[in-house]
Amino acid sequence: MTSPSPAHGVDHYENFPVASWLCPPALRPAVAAIYWFARTADDIADEGDAPAGQRLDDLAAYRAELDGCLGGGPVQGRWPHVFTPLRAAAVRHRLPAAPLHALLDAFTQDVRKTAAGAGYADREELLAYCRRSADPVGRLLLHLYGVDGAQALAESDAVCSALQLANFWQDLSRDLPRGRHYLPAADCAAHGVDPLQPHLAPAHARAALLQSLCGWTRSLMHAGAPLVHRIPGRAGWELRCVVQGGLRILDKIAAQGHDTLQARPAIGRADALPILWRAARMGQSRP
Repeated sequence: MTSPSPAHGVDHYENFPVASWLCPPALRPAVAAIYWFARTADDIADEGDAPAGQRLDDLAAYRAELDGCLGGGPVQGRWPHVFTPLRAAAVRHRLPAAPLHALLDAFTQDVRKTAAGAGYADREELLAYCRRSADPVGRLLLHLYGVDGAQALAESDAVCSALQLANFWQDLSRDLPRGRHYLPAADCAAHGVDPLQPHLAPAHARAALLQSLCGWTRSLMHAGAPLVHRIPGRAGWELRCVVQGGLRILDKIAAQGHDTLQARPAIGRADALPILWRAARMGQSRP
């Protein structure tokens, strides 16, 4: 379960709930620790002017510190502000290691893809990336909430992947200049769009492409939305707002004629009441 703001921070590591007031107070330190772990790794992969080789070396060092943190050794190295609280959360809540490593796999993949100028062949390859970049966050939060079971995990993955995808379509104007190519090549071919240079395609072709991708994303979000009824208390209400925030972004993309190359839609204060209203109306049916 991730939170749209979205894929970066309070201002740049997106799709992540940063210990909001709806989060149970006892879990806020752990949520914040996971957030800072992910945000710092994202910064290593994406911020500044370091060459790809240096970024990969830094991510490898970061992974080694994660292993030390989870292994119970002393917190040392370059990122004690990250791994000291993460170790406390790992001890208190028995955090699983696999989702944390999966996030680092995704950041490493981003560096390599960007360096190669490569994109994604089809929706399945893009979803495979989301399984490492977004879904682990939801699984960590489910662990904290004490919610398990195959259906809950599948719904969490659907919500997280949908939020990640919505962020991709929202952020085309930011990602493309940075060499991040998330438009699936197969979908682009079907609409006559070059996935590496979509701005060269006719506006109607780009709009049809993004409309199709947003429809796919909306269906994925609806598939995961029943998870809100499995999460107890305030955390369940936070998830309702997360789901509705993601759907709101898709609405805003549609309102722009499915063109996000010229302007990036964003959620602001004026969207809070509509999101809360829709969250309150979420019943057992699709939102």
